[in-house]
Amino acid sequence: MKLAEAESTMQKTVEATQRAFNTIRTGRANASLLDKVLVDYYGSPTSLKSLANISTPDATTILIQPYDRNSLNLVEKAISLSDVGLTPNNDGSVIRLNIPPLTSDRRKELVKMAAKYAEEGRVAIRNIRRDAIDAIRKQEKNTEIPEDESRDLQDKLQKLTNKYTARIDELLVEKEKDITTV
Repeated sequence: MKLAEAESTMQKTVEATQRAFNTIRTGRANASLLDKVLVDYYGSPTSLKSLANISTPDATTILIQPYDRNSLNLVEKAISLSDVGLTPNNDGSVIRLNIPPLTSDRRKELVKMAAKYAEEGRVAIRNIRRDAIDAIRKQEKNTEIPEDESRDLQDKLQKLTNKYTARIDELLVEKEKDITTV
């Protein structure tokens, strides 16, 4: 595994962690809350984003306007069954999701969930580092690279690992601030 390959994989891990953070409610309307919602549209699971226009007219409302009016009830059902925790209000042409204010207990739960996502991201980065170091040591053992080059690569890999775990920590602090701000 090359250094550039490891860095690319670490960057993708940070992006995946950021997407996981985006699915956590913060008390304000955010269209990315619905990223994981899949609608059973004509027998196949389809993302809500591809079936409807999702907007946030104000800080406490998400407005969902399906492109196909016949899919309105399917969208409503998918949101009800999802783990979003919001009750859809269907008025016949659009679906409104009202975001209730978060209780302090719920905020604590969401902060714990964000910390869990961050830890999963850090573990994934450390696993990438481990795999890359194993590959470097294997190259050294097979005398493909000298020992000093192996050490240099391992040091560079550790610096990359530190950089990307620090980035995940920054994202976590940002998200915690977002959740705890009333």
